[in-house]
Amino acid sequence: MTWFNRQSRLVQLILLLIPVVNWVVEIIVRWSTFFKKGGAVRLVISLVVTFLGVFVGWIDCIWVLLFKKLFLQ
Repeated sequence: MTWFNRQSRLVQLILLLIPVVNWVVEIIVRWSTFFKKGGAVRLVISLVVTFLGVFVGWIDCIWVLLFKKLFLQ
């Protein structure tokens, strides 16, 4: 998560725009956040991202563009 947040907004948007790359980035960011901080909501989000990561990645791309952070983060 900290690695992703340290990237410039342009790099974050590019990582979230590419379909397979955004799924991998979403899985890494969401599961690492869950293992670090825990919580039921983070677990549910991590599971959703595991199966629907490409769609969540595109939502996160728009969210990062508008609010400069990941959706539900």
